[in-house]
Amino acid sequence: MDLNIQLNLSEKEHLYLQIYDYIRGEIRSGSLTAGEKLPSTRSLASYLNISRSTTQLAYDMLAEEGYIELRRGSGAYVCEIADLLPPEAGPVPAAMSSDAGLPPGLSSAAALPPAPGLPSAGGLPDVSSVPQSAEEGGLIDFSPRSIEMRSFPYATWRRIVRGIMAYGNADVFTRGDPQGDLPLRQTIAHHLHLSRGVQCSPQQIVIGAGNDYLLMLLRQILGDGRKIAMENPTYLRAYHIFHSMEYEVVTVPMDSAGIDVRALSRTDCTLAYVMPAHQYPCGIRMSYPRRTELLQWAQSEKDGQERYILEDDYDSEFKYTGRPVKSLQSLDTNGNVIYIGTFSKSIAPAIRISFMILPVRLMSRYHETCRYLSSTVSRIDQSILDEFIRNGFYERYLNRMRKIYKAKHDLTLSLLAPCRTRFDVLGSGAGLHVLLRERIMHSGDETRKESAVRNDRLPGQNSSKSWIIDRERALCGKAAAAGVKIYPLYEQCIPGEPLPYDAPTWMIGYAALTEDEIRDGLQRLPGVCR
Repeated sequence: MDLNIQLNLSEKEHLYLQIYDYIRGEIRSGSLTAGEKLPSTRSLASYLNISRSTTQLAYDMLAEEGYIELRRGSGAYVCEIADLLPPEAGPVPAAMSSDAGLPPGLSSAAALPPAPGLPSAGGLPDVSSVPQSAEEGGLIDFSPRSIEMRSFPYATWRRIVRGIMAYGNADVFTRGDPQGDLPLRQTIAHHLHLSRGVQCSPQQIVIGAGNDYLLMLLRQILGDGRKIAMENPTYLRAYHIFHSMEYEVVTVPMDSAGIDVRALSRTDCTLAYVMPAHQYPCGIRMSYPRRTELLQWAQSEKDGQERYILEDDYDSEFKYTGRPVKSLQSLDTNGNVIYIGTFSKSIAPAIRISFMILPVRLMSRYHETCRYLSSTVSRIDQSILDEFIRNGFYERYLNRMRKIYKAKHDLTLSLLAPCRTRFDVLGSGAGLHVLLRERIMHSGDETRKESAVRNDRLPGQNSSKSWIIDRERALCGKAAAAGVKIYPLYEQCIPGEPLPYDAPTWMIGYAALTEDEIRDGLQRLPGVCR
């Protein structure tokens, strides 16, 4: 389990007291329940980037006051406090409310079938559908979208499947709730509250087979004719889905702090698609002031039409430096953020289970327009995932993968370090890839002559920057000849729009490769590391 504790270094209060106050508050509010295991002091200290003695002191105080129990050789567990003291006054957290977000007159008991008990069985993830990160035919593929599958807990997954099937529960073979089974939605709400600070009830969550389906479902809820703002470059799959939905896409520039809200305000968009935790493909983390600006933009209506922010919490699980940052949704007090996430990157692409959290005021529209739709995820797969998360397997797997990816991330940076006189490395510290940007000292004829032969360009492309595309293609061609595949950034730009950057840039993904393949591949790169 991750605890997304926001430590304030400017506060006079000691860090251990801030940790103590946070965990104590989560226990008293019911967000952390009796018997739940807390992260180890070492794990929490590493996650928050502080000393272990600080977290140990906070745990000792909580144990002395009876909030947690420290078991030697096992860890820290939340105690039952119902008889210890009355709960503090205050609203019930949205994540714990069973009926929040439902249409008037509809209770959770009426809206949802009985909890199905232990789920039923799908198979192991179909690893054959995952691009093989290692060499295929001698090619080392630095794909920014492939992930490590060698470390997947196959034995654990198989054991969960067998256990589910052993119960012979017929419910998992029946049609479930269109939003997804309640136990999984409760588990996801609890997990997101602790790890990302998300505030929601299970009734605000819609589960679907991938982000693609959920984005198309969103059209049913928001209606036709929307204008949506997107950064450029961006996650092109989302762009193509919006385009197919006949939404007009308006590109908005971004800087080192994220999307340019002033430029956004000059558009007539009523929907903005952003990735605040780790923008794909540029790796930008949206700053806190920029998040506040964006929320203020959303709170002001446009010609009487509500504005919404679609937060794609891309790659939020994998952060290697600094302290964790809460989701944009956690800062939203006005119900303007639609939150979307997936388990495809953190578990396996073949899982195909994503989730969307709708603001309360959109839930009635969802029930009006989507009540006839069936769930696109089998109850068997939902049940497997629920047990995988609820019993702590997901947390342990994430912790292991963070260590593995961090080692690959650090190795990639160290191997690219000697090239820093000619290239800048961008987007490091999180995610599963980095950007390699060539340093352009001047934009004279010499650089253009060095760029590759052809003068063709993307449709609508700014001709003055066509040399950048030529340059990116040229290095990709030389890399392929050396048995290496890297990815030009221009391929992630919205078609028909001017190229939004000024120097040749390539994407280098490291997640799916072994450390030996990373070393070999980067050493082969012509004109970069040799």
